Amino acid sequence: MSQYLDSIPPHGGQLINRIATLDQRQEFFHKAETLPRVQLDDRALSDLQMIAIGGFSPLTGFMNRDDYKSVIADMHLSNGLPWSIPVTLPVSQEVSDRLKEGTLVRLDSPNGDFVGILELTEKYSYSKEIEAINVYKTDDLKHPGVQVLDKSGPINLAGPVWLMERLDHPLFPKYQIDPAKSRALFREKGWKTIVGFQTRNPIHRAHEYIQKCALEIVDGLFLHPLVGATKEDDIPADVRMRCYEILLEKYFPQDRVILAINPSAMRYAGPREAIFHALIRKNYGCTHFIVGRDHAGVGDYYGTYDAQYIFEEFDPAALGIMPMKFEHAFYCKLTGQMATTKTSPSLPEQRVHLSGTKVRQMLREGKLPPPEFSRPEVAAELARAMNIYAYEI
Repeated sequence: MSQYLDSIPPHGGQLINRIATLDQRQEFFHKAETLPRVQLDDRALSDLQMIAIGGFSPLTGFMNRDDYKSVIADMHLSNGLPWSIPVTLPVSQEVSDRLKEGTLVRLDSPNGDFVGILELTEKYSYSKEIEAINVYKTDDLKHPGVQVLDKSGPINLAGPVWLMERLDHPLFPKYQIDPAKSRALFREKGWKTIVGFQTRNPIHRAHEYIQKCALEIVDGLFLHPLVGATKEDDIPADVRMRCYEILLEKYFPQDRVILAINPSAMRYAGPREAIFHALIRKNYGCTHFIVGRDHAGVGDYYGTYDAQYIFEEFDPAALGIMPMKFEHAFYCKLTGQMATTKTSPSLPEQRVHLSGTKVRQMLREGKLPPPEFSRPEVAAELARAMNIYAYEI
């Protein structure tokens, strides 16, 4: 089995670990009060964590100019390795001016806690316009990714990082399964083929359908919902996690699914983020990755199935993980089951199309999603939770 695991190595060949050792922590704490500080936002904190645990292997820190420019231009690192999303630490000019290359920088959380160290190797300016057009395919400020970029500082800080300590997730500690642990779990279960599934929405019937189709082919499903920063109108992570728990308990084989959280922040970069998400799951040990109709999309910024087409631009061997591409699934009134155009003879009017956007809209209108759309237990949990959140707001 160890020989098999060696055949699906992390991206770049080595699982990165940038969590400070005990000796390093003592050294950094000793220096902490004398170091210049940079306060991270939620995305940067997630990126720090993902770098440290190996989720962003082969990155050991925030990208330097050469890697940044190469990723923006052609979706590869400067060494030629596929990589589609820039992972950077932008700061204001004022912050940049008080930092010196070749020194250590203290990284604080949004709450002001000392969480990491950056060895500052480079500071460089960049074009927000070029990054927006290349990564998000738009410079429209209504796009959530472009909004974040627009508010970011004009200078990127680069260099290796250390996470001071890998703390338990405050909401989902039992589902915090980092890449080294997920790989060990796959080995223990004897899984040789594992399909990863990315989601920022509660699972509806279309999701369930394509996951179970995939499970007919592979040994196990790694259900990996993203719990980092998302846009404000996305359903909160704690609600989504309860829905996953309900669905897995009642409708999935217990021994063939692992539920774990993905600490990343959403970029909403559509096709490029599909590649990014696939490489992350490769680092967690997955051999396959489900790519749906509009993976990581938002609004109408990306064409139908662009997130699938983009995989054709990469050498499959260099990517090292196989995409499983699915048509847009729907509930077929003719056959009384979930289907796609590949499997259903129904007419368009006999199809009930599902989406997370429709679920959110129905819940806001006080409507319970029908069983063709969502499992009744999941729909009830969503309705209960959304009423609570609406009341709190």
